[in-house]
Amino acid sequence: MTHDQIWMAIEKFACEHGMSCSGLARSSGLDPTTFNKSKRWSKFGQPRWPSTGSIAKILSSTGQKITDFIKYIHDDPNKNGPDNQM
Repeated sequence: MTHDQIWMAIEKFACEHGMSCSGLARSSGLDPTTFNKSKRWSKFGQPRWPSTGSIAKILSSTGQKITDFIKYIHDDPNKNGPDNQM
């Protein structure tokens, strides 16, 4: 599980629920900028990961389970692996 996979999963999760990342954040009671691309890296180039609290809130607001979210992490068509054979 990588930084990029987690952020891509949030983007896909939002899209699947008919929202932008800011719409998903807002509907989950988070600041609308929580999932902005500009907040994914520190000014020193260090990756910023979404908190487990933020993930829990988007799951709660959409009525989904963590297992539903995890499917979006592993759904990476650009990566070879047992589930994504080329």
